[in-house]
Amino acid sequence: MSSMNPAPASDSLEILRQRLAKFANDRDWQQFHSPKNLSMALIAEAAELVEHFQWLSQTQSLELDDKKRSQVRLELADILIYLIRTADQLDIDLISAANDKIAINEKRYPVEKLKGKAGRADDFR
Repeated sequence: MSSMNPAPASDSLEILRQRLAKFANDRDWQQFHSPKNLSMALIAEAAELVEHFQWLSQTQSLELDDKKRSQVRLELADILIYLIRTADQLDIDLISAANDKIAINEKRYPVEKLKGKAGRADDFR
């Protein structure tokens, strides 16, 4: 979502968190939703996402047909769901955490030094 078009309130991360918590509670799945189990499920879903791109070129990965795009869309949704549930179990505000991490990365990867370069921070020390 672009900053020019903010998400409507009905699409907020908090509302999604509440809906997911209700979904789990209604099914008595809270007992299974430990951070360990949820993070393992998150990694499994991330691996399923990677499978869609495994043998594609850079260009092909940007030009998915409708069927593949739909499959990738649902894998991304699974990842987001498990990420939100994990953060919820640990009482972590994902928006605040992401903003903190962006601030850290802005310091680790200064524009004037690294613009147009890819790599890990240790590669540029």
